[in-house]
Amino acid sequence: MPANSGLIDPANAVVLLVDHQSGLLQIVNHVNVHELRNNVATLAKAATLADVPVIATASVPEGPNGPLIPEVFANAPKATYVRRQGQINAWDVEGFRHAVAETGRRTLLIAGIMTSICVVEPALSALAEGYEVYAVIDASGTYSEEAQRISIERLSRAGVKVVDVLGVAAELQQTWARDDAAEWAAVYAGVSPGYAAVVESVLRAQAEATGGEGVATEVKWAEAHGRLV
Repeated sequence: MPANSGLIDPANAVVLLVDHQSGLLQIVNHVNVHELRNNVATLAKAATLADVPVIATASVPEGPNGPLIPEVFANAPKATYVRRQGQINAWDVEGFRHAVAETGRRTLLIAGIMTSICVVEPALSALAEGYEVYAVIDASGTYSEEAQRISIERLSRAGVKVVDVLGVAAELQQTWARDDAAEWAAVYAGVSPGYAAVVESVLRAQAEATGGEGVATEVKWAEAHGRLV
C-alpha cells in the first residue's frame, strides 16, 4: 500500500483499547451498551484476523471501574495487557508507551471509555509524539451525546482521524480473496444485522443449489459468526 494512500496499513497499525471496563459501561448514555460492547468485540476480532497487535489497559480495575469486559480477550486472545498505577492518561504510563513502541508500528487505532478522557488524552499525547492516530469512535463511549460530539470535534481539530469500526475492518481486511473470508463476513455481520441476513440468505441459496459443498460453506459461516462474542 502506498505510504500516501490515506488508508490504514495493517502492517503498520496497532489497536489500543483503553478502559473498556464493566463499571464504566454503566455510565455510557449516548449509545446502546450492547451495541458498544459488540463494536469493541468486532474491532478486536478484526485486528486479530489482520494480525494487528492489540494493547489493552484498564483504570483501577479492582475499584468501581471494574474489570475489562471479556469481549476484549475473547476476540483478541494474544492482546497485551498493561497495568496502570492510577494514571488517568494511559500515555503517561511508561509500560504502555513501551508496549506501543515495541510493536514498531506508527499508526494507532484508539478506542476507549470514556471518549473525552480515555480516547482524547492518549490520542493527543501520541499525536504530539509523531504517531498517526485514529479514533474508532463507535467502539468508544461516554456519558452524553454532547460529550461525544465535543470529543469528536476536539480530536478532529487536533488532527486525529475519526473512523468507525466497519471502516477500519475493511481497511484491515483489504480483500475477500483470502481463506478466512467467512470470518471477515462474520465481523461485518456482528455490527450489521442486515448484512448477516443477506449473507445467510445467499449461503442458503448456494447450499440448495450445490448440495454438500454449499452446506459446508454455510456451516463455516455459522461457526465464524458464532466466534464473535
